[in-house]
Amino acid sequence: MATEEQLTGWTGPSSDTEQDKQDRTDRTITDAVNAHPAFEGCSLSVYPKGSYANQTNVRADSDVDIVVQCHECQYWDEAEPGARNDTAGTYQGIWTPARLRSELVAALKAKFPGQVDSSGSTAIVVRSSSARVDADVVPSFNYRYFFPSGSYRDGTKVFKNGAGSVVNWPAQHLAMGQAKDARTNGRFKQGVRILKRVENLTVQAGTHREVPSYFMECLVYNVPDSILLSSTWTDTMKGVLFHVWDGTGGAKPTEAGERWLEVNERKWLFNPAQKWTPTDGRDLAQAAWTYLGFGS
Repeated sequence: MATEEQLTGWTGPSSDTEQDKQDRTDRTITDAVNAHPAFEGCSLSVYPKGSYANQTNVRADSDVDIVVQCHECQYWDEAEPGARNDTAGTYQGIWTPARLRSELVAALKAKFPGQVDSSGSTAIVVRSSSARVDADVVPSFNYRYFFPSGSYRDGTKVFKNGAGSVVNWPAQHLAMGQAKDARTNGRFKQGVRILKRVENLTVQAGTHREVPSYFMECLVYNVPDSILLSSTWTDTMKGVLFHVWDGTGGAKPTEAGERWLEVNERKWLFNPAQKWTPTDGRDLAQAAWTYLGFGS
């Protein structure tokens, strides 16, 4: 069985060297956007999201997700017709989704020649070097969801390369993760890192398939705070894995993942549009339980 000392050792973030590479990646991509002539006069924000921003990444999945958000126009939806309470007209400017993406690709290629892959449906990939890690750069626009009460939620809207779009909530992801980490005395993020490291080990051992890093963070987010506050990491991880296994179909498959949320608490964790299913969570929990030697 994994020892308490081993589990404690897996709670830490990326090494200082890896953190330096992540920070350098963030800075150089920001520099590339700021230096691009076509973006002069365009209101943009460049910021990290995901595991790097939320400090739940580990060495084996240390890539950086960067949002380049255009504030020149705003996309929106309504909870019901008439909920939108402003009178802004239709945007007539030059910053269409296609224009933003093409200029961002040009900016990145000018800074990182031969290291940019823009063929994906959503992110523009900047490949790593000896001084950087891989980066997924996502062109985004302001987004607002209006409620009948007059209130609204702000997020980002990403247009896919070709067709389709997706709404993300990076600010809410960061805030909700920080709040759960504070409630659990830092054990939420530490527990996520343990699970990610164990998943990497099960993949290496051939006992489980790779699953997205964000998915694992969401699984631990849905674990009650009381479990994360157990007195030892052995008890904590037993509680985490059983809760994930049970909640994703281990004992009640007809209710698998019912009403579980992403960390942002704006999206259901399990829905037909996601890259994962409750089975992925259940199988991961079983593989991790076995790998850690927690018994039958």
